[in-house]
Amino acid sequence: MNNQEKRQRFRDLMAGGQCTYPASVYDPLSARMADGLGQRVGMLAGSVASAVVVGAPDLVVLTLTEFADLIRRITRSSDLSLIVDADHGYGNALSVMRTVEELETAGVAALTIEDTLLPEPFRKQAGQELLPVEEGIGKMKAALAARKDPGLFILGRTSALNLAGMEEALRRAKAYTEAGVDGIFLTGVNNLQQLQAVREGTSLPLFLGTSALTTDLANRPALAENGVRLALLGHQPFWASVKAAYQAMKHLAEGGAPDALQGQVASRELTDMVTRNGDYTRWRKEFLG
Repeated sequence: MNNQEKRQRFRDLMAGGQCTYPASVYDPLSARMADGLGQRVGMLAGSVASAVVVGAPDLVVLTLTEFADLIRRITRSSDLSLIVDADHGYGNALSVMRTVEELETAGVAALTIEDTLLPEPFRKQAGQELLPVEEGIGKMKAALAARKDPGLFILGRTSALNLAGMEEALRRAKAYTEAGVDGIFLTGVNNLQQLQAVREGTSLPLFLGTSALTTDLANRPALAENGVRLALLGHQPFWASVKAAYQAMKHLAEGGAPDALQGQVASRELTDMVTRNGDYTRWRKEFLG
Protein backbone atom coordinates (compact mmCIF):
# COMPACT_ATOMS: atom_id res chain seq x y z
CA MET A 1 0.00 0.00 0.00
CA ASN A 2 1.31 3.47 -0.80
CA ASN A 3 0.77 6.46 1.47
CA GLN A 4 -2.22 7.77 -0.46
CA GLU A 5 -3.95 4.40 -0.24
CA LYS A 6 -3.28 4.24 3.50
CA ARG A 7 -4.75 7.72 3.94
CA GLN A 8 -7.81 6.90 1.90
CA ARG A 9 -8.43 3.77 3.94
CA PHE A 10 -8.13 5.84 7.12
CA ARG A 11 -10.61 8.38 5.78
CA ASP A 12 -13.01 5.61 4.85
CA LEU A 13 -12.85 4.29 8.42
CA MET A 14 -13.46 7.73 9.85
CA ALA A 15 -16.43 8.23 7.55
CA GLY A 16 -17.94 4.87 8.50
CA GLY A 17 -20.11 3.87 11.41
CA GLN A 18 -17.74 1.78 13.50
CA CYS A 19 -15.38 2.52 16.38
CA THR A 20 -11.82 1.31 15.74
CA TYR A 21 -9.20 0.60 18.40
CA PRO A 22 -5.82 1.37 16.81
CA ALA A 23 -2.88 -0.87 17.58
CA SER A 24 -0.24 0.86 19.70
CA VAL A 25 2.98 0.48 17.69
CA TYR A 26 6.48 1.80 18.17
CA ASP A 27 8.87 0.29 15.59
CA PRO A 28 8.88 -1.77 12.37
CA LEU A 29 8.52 -5.10 14.18
CA SER A 30 5.53 -4.01 16.26
CA ALA A 31 3.90 -2.54 13.14
CA ARG A 32 4.29 -5.85 11.32
CA MET A 33 2.85 -7.70 14.30
CA ALA A 34 -0.23 -5.46 14.12
CA ASP A 35 -0.39 -6.01 10.37
CA GLY A 36 -0.21 -9.76 10.87
CA LEU A 37 -3.06 -9.60 13.38
CA GLY A 38 -5.31 -7.91 10.85
CA GLN A 39 -5.12 -4.42 12.32
CA ARG A 40 -5.64 -1.60 9.84
CA VAL A 41 -4.76 1.43 11.97
CA GLY A 42 -1.71 1.97 14.15
CA MET A 43 -1.06 4.68 16.73
CA LEU A 44 2.35 6.09 17.68
CA ALA A 45 2.05 8.07 20.90
CA GLY A 46 4.42 10.89 21.74
CA SER A 47 5.15 9.34 25.13
CA VAL A 48 6.10 6.03 23.53
CA ALA A 49 8.22 7.71 20.85
CA SER A 50 10.10 9.65 23.53
CA ALA A 51 10.83 6.45 25.42
CA VAL A 52 11.89 4.55 22.29
CA VAL A 53 14.17 7.21 20.80
CA VAL A 54 15.73 8.98 23.77
CA GLY A 55 14.74 6.88 26.78
CA ALA A 56 12.99 9.88 28.32
CA PRO A 57 9.57 10.56 29.87
CA ASP A 58 6.85 12.44 28.01
CA LEU A 59 8.26 15.95 28.48
CA VAL A 60 8.68 17.02 24.82
CA VAL A 61 12.44 16.49 24.76
CA LEU A 62 12.08 14.45 21.56
CA THR A 63 12.83 16.53 18.45
CA LEU A 64 10.71 16.71 15.31
CA THR A 65 13.53 15.17 13.24
CA GLU A 66 13.83 12.20 15.62
CA PHE A 67 10.06 11.73 15.61
CA ALA A 68 9.84 11.84 11.81
CA ASP A 69 12.70 9.35 11.47
CA LEU A 70 10.93 6.85 13.73
CA ILE A 71 7.67 7.35 11.84
CA ARG A 72 9.41 6.74 8.52
CA ARG A 73 10.76 3.40 9.77
CA ILE A 74 7.26 2.35 10.80
CA THR A 75 5.40 3.47 7.67
CA ARG A 76 7.86 1.90 5.25
CA SER A 77 7.67 -1.45 7.02
CA SER A 78 3.91 -2.11 7.10
CA ASP A 79 0.55 -1.42 5.50
CA LEU A 80 -0.89 0.17 8.64
CA SER A 81 -2.58 3.53 8.35
CA LEU A 82 -0.53 5.31 11.01
CA ILE A 83 -1.88 8.08 13.21
CA VAL A 84 0.64 9.98 15.31
CA ASP A 85 0.52 12.28 18.31
CA ALA A 86 2.32 15.41 17.09
CA ASP A 87 1.93 17.12 20.48
CA HIS A 88 1.80 20.93 20.14
CA GLY A 89 3.45 20.85 16.72
CA TYR A 90 6.92 21.43 18.22
CA GLY A 91 6.48 25.18 18.64
CA ASN A 92 4.21 27.95 17.44
CA ALA A 93 1.89 27.91 14.41
CA LEU A 94 4.82 28.23 11.99
CA SER A 95 6.46 25.24 13.65
CA VAL A 96 3.17 23.37 13.23
CA MET A 97 3.45 23.94 9.48
CA ARG A 98 6.94 22.43 9.45
CA THR A 99 5.70 19.52 11.57
CA VAL A 100 2.90 18.74 9.13
CA GLU A 101 5.29 18.89 6.17
CA GLU A 102 7.76 16.51 7.82
CA LEU A 103 5.21 14.02 9.08
CA GLU A 104 3.26 13.98 5.83
CA THR A 105 6.50 13.21 3.99
CA ALA A 106 7.23 10.50 6.56
CA GLY A 107 4.02 8.74 5.53
CA VAL A 108 1.47 9.29 8.29
CA ALA A 109 -2.21 8.85 7.50
CA ALA A 110 -3.29 11.20 10.30
CA LEU A 111 -1.86 13.42 13.01
CA THR A 112 -3.09 15.31 16.04
CA ILE A 113 -2.18 18.87 17.05
CA GLU A 114 -3.04 19.87 20.60
CA ASP A 115 -3.71 23.13 22.39
CA THR A 116 -1.74 22.42 25.57
CA LEU A 117 1.03 24.80 26.67
CA LEU A 118 4.16 22.78 25.88
CA PRO A 119 6.95 22.30 26.81
CA GLU A 120 6.82 23.09 30.52
CA PRO A 121 7.71 26.78 31.03
CA PHE A 122 10.32 28.08 33.49
CA ARG A 123 9.11 28.37 37.10
CA LYS A 124 5.67 27.08 36.26
CA GLN A 125 3.49 25.59 38.96
CA ALA A 126 2.64 21.90 38.65
CA GLY A 127 -0.10 21.02 36.19
CA GLN A 128 -0.79 21.61 32.53
CA GLU A 129 -2.23 24.76 31.02
CA LEU A 130 -4.18 25.39 27.84
CA LEU A 131 -3.14 27.79 25.14
CA PRO A 132 -5.54 30.66 24.46
CA VAL A 133 -8.20 29.32 22.13
CA GLU A 134 -7.20 31.90 19.52
CA GLU A 135 -3.69 30.46 19.43
CA GLY A 136 -5.14 26.96 19.19
CA ILE A 137 -7.24 28.03 16.21
CA GLY A 138 -4.14 29.51 14.57
CA LYS A 139 -2.31 26.22 14.98
CA MET A 140 -5.16 24.25 13.43
CA LYS A 141 -5.38 26.59 10.46
CA ALA A 142 -1.61 26.45 10.00
CA ALA A 143 -1.68 22.65 10.01
CA LEU A 144 -4.39 22.60 7.34
CA ALA A 145 -2.54 25.14 5.20
CA ALA A 146 0.69 23.14 5.33
CA ARG A 147 -0.57 19.77 4.11
CA LYS A 148 0.07 18.96 0.47
CA ASP A 149 -1.96 15.75 0.24
CA PRO A 150 -5.63 16.52 0.98
CA GLY A 151 -5.96 12.89 2.09
CA LEU A 152 -3.88 13.57 5.20
CA PHE A 153 -6.30 13.60 8.16
CA ILE A 154 -5.72 16.34 10.74
CA LEU A 155 -7.32 16.20 14.18
CA GLY A 156 -7.56 19.05 16.63
CA ARG A 157 -6.73 17.76 20.10
CA THR A 158 -7.73 19.34 23.39
CA SER A 159 -7.43 18.44 27.05
CA ALA A 160 -9.87 21.16 28.01
CA LEU A 161 -12.34 18.75 29.60
CA ASN A 162 -9.73 17.76 32.18
CA LEU A 163 -8.24 21.20 32.63
CA ALA A 164 -11.16 23.59 32.32
CA GLY A 165 -14.44 21.66 32.22
CA MET A 166 -17.11 20.74 29.71
CA GLU A 167 -18.08 24.25 28.66
CA GLU A 168 -14.52 25.06 27.60
CA ALA A 169 -14.09 21.68 25.92
CA LEU A 170 -17.21 22.31 23.84
CA ARG A 171 -16.06 25.82 22.98
CA ARG A 172 -12.74 24.53 21.70
CA ALA A 173 -14.24 21.59 19.83
CA LYS A 174 -16.60 24.00 18.07
CA ALA A 175 -13.80 26.46 17.33
CA TYR A 176 -11.53 23.81 15.82
CA THR A 177 -14.44 22.38 13.85
CA GLU A 178 -15.05 25.83 12.37
CA ALA A 179 -11.33 26.17 11.65
CA GLY A 180 -11.68 23.20 9.31
CA VAL A 181 -9.99 20.24 11.01
CA ASP A 182 -11.07 16.76 9.93
CA GLY A 183 -11.76 15.40 13.40
CA ILE A 184 -11.55 16.14 17.13
CA PHE A 185 -9.36 14.26 19.61
CA LEU A 186 -10.51 14.57 23.22
CA THR A 187 -8.94 13.37 26.42
CA GLY A 188 -10.80 13.11 29.69
CA VAL A 189 -14.12 11.78 28.38
CA ASN A 190 -14.95 9.29 31.12
CA ASN A 191 -18.65 8.50 30.66
CA LEU A 192 -21.41 8.45 28.08
CA GLN A 193 -23.03 11.61 29.43
CA GLN A 194 -19.88 13.58 28.72
CA LEU A 195 -19.55 11.97 25.30
CA GLN A 196 -23.13 12.80 24.38
CA ALA A 197 -22.58 16.42 25.38
CA VAL A 198 -19.49 16.57 23.20
CA ARG A 199 -21.35 15.00 20.30
CA GLU A 200 -23.90 17.78 20.41
CA GLY A 201 -21.08 20.29 19.97
CA THR A 202 -19.50 18.89 16.80
CA SER A 203 -20.50 16.65 13.92
CA LEU A 204 -16.90 15.70 13.16
CA PRO A 205 -15.50 12.21 13.78
CA LEU A 206 -14.24 11.84 17.35
CA PHE A 207 -11.06 10.25 18.69
CA LEU A 208 -11.02 9.51 22.43
CA GLY A 209 -7.99 9.11 24.67
CA THR A 210 -7.69 6.18 27.04
CA SER A 211 -10.27 6.17 29.84
CA ALA A 212 -12.60 3.80 31.66
CA LEU A 213 -15.10 4.51 28.89
CA THR A 214 -12.80 3.32 26.09
CA THR A 215 -11.21 0.35 27.85
CA ASP A 216 -14.57 -1.28 28.64
CA LEU A 217 -15.14 -2.98 25.30
CA ALA A 218 -18.84 -3.36 26.07
CA ASN A 219 -19.08 0.38 25.35
CA ARG A 220 -17.96 0.00 21.74
CA PRO A 221 -21.47 0.18 20.20
CA ALA A 222 -22.31 3.26 22.25
CA LEU A 223 -19.05 4.92 21.24
CA ALA A 224 -19.82 4.29 17.59
CA GLU A 225 -23.36 5.62 17.94
CA ASN A 226 -22.00 8.86 19.35
CA GLY A 227 -19.53 9.53 16.56
CA VAL A 228 -16.40 7.97 18.04
CA ARG A 229 -14.35 6.50 15.22
CA LEU A 230 -11.13 5.91 17.15
CA ALA A 231 -10.63 5.03 20.81
CA LEU A 232 -7.41 4.24 22.63
CA LEU A 233 -6.92 1.24 24.89
CA GLY A 234 -3.52 2.41 26.13
CA HIS A 235 0.05 1.66 25.08
CA GLN A 236 0.67 -1.64 26.85
CA PRO A 237 2.59 -3.38 24.00
CA PHE A 238 5.68 -1.20 24.33
CA TRP A 239 5.79 -1.28 28.11
CA ALA A 240 5.13 -5.03 28.10
CA SER A 241 8.17 -5.41 25.83
CA VAL A 242 10.26 -3.32 28.24
CA LYS A 243 9.32 -5.60 31.13
CA ALA A 244 9.97 -8.76 29.13
CA ALA A 245 13.42 -7.57 28.01
CA TYR A 246 14.35 -6.49 31.53
CA GLN A 247 13.30 -9.80 33.02
CA ALA A 248 15.33 -11.72 30.45
CA MET A 249 18.41 -9.55 31.06
CA LYS A 250 18.01 -9.87 34.82
CA HIS A 251 17.74 -13.64 34.55
CA LEU A 252 20.98 -13.83 32.57
CA ALA A 253 22.79 -11.23 34.71
CA GLU A 254 22.02 -13.30 37.79
CA GLY A 255 23.53 -16.41 36.27
CA GLY A 256 20.41 -17.99 34.85
CA ALA A 257 20.71 -20.41 31.96
CA PRO A 258 19.74 -19.13 28.49
CA ASP A 259 17.80 -22.34 27.86
CA ALA A 260 15.45 -21.40 30.70
CA LEU A 261 14.18 -18.50 28.59
CA GLN A 262 13.15 -20.57 25.60
CA GLY A 263 9.47 -20.35 26.44
CA GLN A 264 9.66 -16.55 26.64
CA VAL A 265 11.37 -15.74 23.35
CA ALA A 266 9.78 -15.32 19.93
CA SER A 267 9.23 -18.51 17.98
CA ARG A 268 10.93 -19.02 14.63
CA GLU A 269 7.57 -18.52 12.95
CA LEU A 270 7.02 -15.17 14.65
CA THR A 271 10.61 -14.08 14.00
CA ASP A 272 10.26 -14.93 10.31
CA MET A 273 7.01 -12.99 10.10
CA VAL A 274 8.21 -9.75 11.71
CA THR A 275 11.52 -9.74 9.79
CA ARG A 276 9.84 -10.74 6.48
CA ASN A 277 12.30 -13.60 6.19
CA GLY A 278 10.22 -15.27 3.49
CA ASP A 279 10.46 -12.20 1.26
CA TYR A 280 14.18 -11.86 1.83
CA THR A 281 14.72 -15.57 1.06
CA ARG A 282 12.87 -15.11 -2.22
CA TRP A 283 14.74 -11.91 -3.08
CA ARG A 284 18.11 -13.56 -2.39
CA LYS A 285 17.29 -16.30 -4.86
CA GLU A 286 15.91 -13.89 -7.43
CA PHE A 287 18.53 -11.13 -7.26
CA LEU A 288 21.67 -12.71 -5.79
CA GLY A 289 21.56 -15.97 -7.75
